[in-house]
Amino acid sequence: MADQEDEELKMASRQSTPQHESPEPKRSKPLENSGVGGEASHPEESPEVRNRLLQRELMAAAAERRISAAKSAAAAAAKNVESAKDVKIAEKRTAEVKTAAATAVKNMESVKDVSIKGLEGDSKGKGVNLEKVEGKSGISDTSLSVLEADELFLMIFGNRVSKDVLAQWSNQGIRFSADPETSMGLVQHEGGPCGVLAAIQAFVLKYLLFSSEASDNVAQNIPSNLSIRRVPKNESVATDIFSRLSEGQKSRALVRSMSEILFLCGRNERALIASLNISNHDFVESVNGSEDEAIAKVLRGLSVESGADLQKVLRVDTCTSRWSALQKLEALLPIFRSRMGALLFLISALLSRGLDNVQEDRDDPSQPLVTAPFGHASQEIVNLLLSGSAVANVFDGKMDLGGGMFVKGITTTVEVGFLTLLESLNFCKVGQYLKCPKWPIWVVGSESHYTVLFALDTKVQEENELENRETQIRRAFDAQDQSGGGGFISVEGFHQVVRETNINLPSEKMEHLCSTGFIVWSEFWQVLLDLDKSLGGVKDSTGLMGKKVFDLYHFNGIAKSIPNGGQTLGNEIPIQRPRITKLRVSVPPRWTPEEFMADIPILSSSGTNESGGVENSYEVSKPQHAPLVDCIRTRWPRSVCSWEGDAPSIV
Repeated sequence: MADQEDEELKMASRQSTPQHESPEPKRSKPLENSGVGGEASHPEESPEVRNRLLQRELMAAAAERRISAAKSAAAAAAKNVESAKDVKIAEKRTAEVKTAAATAVKNMESVKDVSIKGLEGDSKGKGVNLEKVEGKSGISDTSLSVLEADELFLMIFGNRVSKDVLAQWSNQGIRFSADPETSMGLVQHEGGPCGVLAAIQAFVLKYLLFSSEASDNVAQNIPSNLSIRRVPKNESVATDIFSRLSEGQKSRALVRSMSEILFLCGRNERALIASLNISNHDFVESVNGSEDEAIAKVLRGLSVESGADLQKVLRVDTCTSRWSALQKLEALLPIFRSRMGALLFLISALLSRGLDNVQEDRDDPSQPLVTAPFGHASQEIVNLLLSGSAVANVFDGKMDLGGGMFVKGITTTVEVGFLTLLESLNFCKVGQYLKCPKWPIWVVGSESHYTVLFALDTKVQEENELENRETQIRRAFDAQDQSGGGGFISVEGFHQVVRETNINLPSEKMEHLCSTGFIVWSEFWQVLLDLDKSLGGVKDSTGLMGKKVFDLYHFNGIAKSIPNGGQTLGNEIPIQRPRITKLRVSVPPRWTPEEFMADIPILSSSGTNESGGVENSYEVSKPQHAPLVDCIRTRWPRSVCSWEGDAPSIV
């Protein structure tokens, strides 16, 4: 049977060899009279078309026979499993047969369902020249028109972008650090694209720390509570945690992260992957050269200063399945490692969302996504990569400005979150969606840079009963806050909050809060602290709530000069590497006076406190301060932090 199938496939291959260079002629009507007893083909059908049809029929028939044979073999193997002495061998054979059957099914579907489009030069659609071949692979190749490339360029950079900003975004690849202590991190050499790199980094950490594969390498060293294994002073934190990660694991985490972000932007329906229009021969490696070096050579002298430049070099693949996206991204990793990588990924995210949808998301579509004059990634870029929508704000939901005008925030839960120094300065209010993501990982924003904060244990996010109650009330309060994050609401909105959260305030308390015509959160919270739980407040009459003590890690991907061994010897060149810092965080009980926490050293004993909060052995250390601590306090109010060595930098 196998010889017969091979002969039929060879016959199909010979008949599929093109006899003419011209494509299959267009048809205005479908094939008719092709059934039994009818005419064999359309009168205008060429021999080449008949050969193609015959080839497909032969390959489909051969695939069907393979399926039938595979099913028979699978049944026989299953029968052998029951009687065989070596059950493991039988199970292995059964699995192999099932795999063969699945492959045969896939091959038959590919033969039957492959459709060739674009042969008639159809260029309908908004500025897209469709020249693609689609099939069961779930990938189609698309090229941008000049108009769409112009729109894309102006959306990103505007019409007054400087050459310095273009250089920043055209010279930043997506690469892991070569330094062993920060090898899990993406290194940044240019200012500007840090928003893109930090968002990808956050998802990479999700897969490195919390995937099933990571559990065998990292999580096995983490106890099942908030206490993280203490690292000696002379041992690198990053080396201890991530030393087991291989290059393959990091690459897989990167590919999965990029795919997840793009499908998030594409509403889980598609991922558009932008790459460079480089022919295959350009990838041919020299005897002494690497693939990265070959691509760098091809990109030598390439500049992108207009939409026309983008249109010349850009290639876009549309993937409709996650499997096809993973395969394509893995193949294109050398391109994303190249100096164009960060820009290409931003373009991929924008195209996956759709340019019209991106503009619809934004509050002010006239402004470029890369901010002037320094070329930083805007909040819209970061929000797009974290939530799938290019909204400009970080609060929950949308805010009614009156007159039918709204400004948009985050409307759904997210995998990784966001904290910002600007909230501590009262410039904005980060909502609960971004503050409390699914995984304990946050992109941290300052005035000019994005970094990443993360924990190794998901329990840092857990809240006790009263904390859950506060979160519920605060979310209802923020939903009525029309002040842009100012922390006050109208009397009407206050009554709505009270109804939604089942708070039974005494009449005198209600009148006092409403006496000024608006209600401030800080005053409302003080009332709730004195209101018993039975009335809907958060007063803890038992006094069992204790402080939390846990560890966070901060990663700054920007490469800075760090002398070898901590000091420069002679003419030694300092190492350019990112930095990771471990912070011990102590969150006081709600009722603890602020002045008390300001002077007390962070001291905890091994074991569990009365309320179930986890504490572990740690030396006495004075609370320290840095701008990052202000960001952490927006998530854990009144928390204090300490660390060893230099202060963690968010700039």
